[in-house]
Amino acid sequence: MLFITIITIISSCDVAKQAQQASNLTNCDFRIKSVDNVNLAGVGFQNVTSITDLGITEVARIMAGFASPTFPLLLQLNLEGRNPNLKEAGLNRIEWILFADDILMTSGIVDKPFVIPANGSAIIPVQVALDLKTVLSGKSAEALVKFCLNLAGVGKEATRFKIKLKPAIMVAGAAMKYPGYITVNTTYSAK
Repeated sequence: MLFITIITIISSCDVAKQAQQASNLTNCDFRIKSVDNVNLAGVGFQNVTSITDLGITEVARIMAGFASPTFPLLLQLNLEGRNPNLKEAGLNRIEWILFADDILMTSGIVDKPFVIPANGSAIIPVQVALDLKTVLSGKSAEALVKFCLNLAGVGKEATRFKIKLKPAIMVAGAAMKYPGYITVNTTYSAK
């Protein structure tokens, strides 16, 4: 009986701590700090500042991507959570929906606990993988090329990202979700 009482007290304390962290989360600000590891059809764009930085092999891979049934895009969005509270803010998971240039790209879940320290910040990496041919179906080849060049930072325009976040904490094995979405906007250019 003592063991069950101790487990109940520990569980209650954990729930109270998570509830306090979730309450503090409502005062946090989020932004997309950076976009890393952009990879289009197997070609990395981290050090590309101009179309001339691409070699013949990279251009051939991209062209093959246009001709293939899929055109994979991988990237990492680094979300920064800033906590102005005197106590830490926390979450167990985040559901997210990603838009780029006002086009719904994909959605997913970061199913990993994060703590944003009091009066501090933390980076939450969001791994994104999608097929551009599926996402941009119905768009012209020119629109697809323009989108890819802009995303890579070698086009004439920067890419506008918007990510909608729905943080959650776990209470008794069930996710308690943040009411509504937190919308984060940013413009990205690799330059």
